[in-house]
Amino acid sequence: MKISKLVALLSVVLIIFSSFISLKTKEVKIKTSAVCGMCKETIERNLTLTSGIKSAVLDLTDKVVTVTYNPKKINVEGIKSAISLSGYDADEVKKDLKAHADLPGCCKEGCNAAH
Repeated sequence: MKISKLVALLSVVLIIFSSFISLKTKEVKIKTSAVCGMCKETIERNLTLTSGIKSAVLDLTDKVVTVTYNPKKINVEGIKSAISLSGYDADEVKKDLKAHADLPGCCKEGCNAAH
């Protein structure tokens, strides 16, 4: 009997905690210049390694990355900057040319063809 009450209490605590965490995050969609799977891997990896970013998922069909982030730790401009420093355009923020030069050939050829 005591174990079931403990499990129920822990469940309630987890639900409240999850709700509290979700209140601390925001989501933004940013158009990128990504063209291939390597671009997707690079952008998603670099964003998820950036402080304040919880998740990043790039849809190659529309080249839009959906980012879930903590606005107390990073803002939209910081996210766009992280994408730019990965070598890709992020909405109106142009790619960092040095980072772009370091990308695999498939990413550079595709990105150059798109511009």
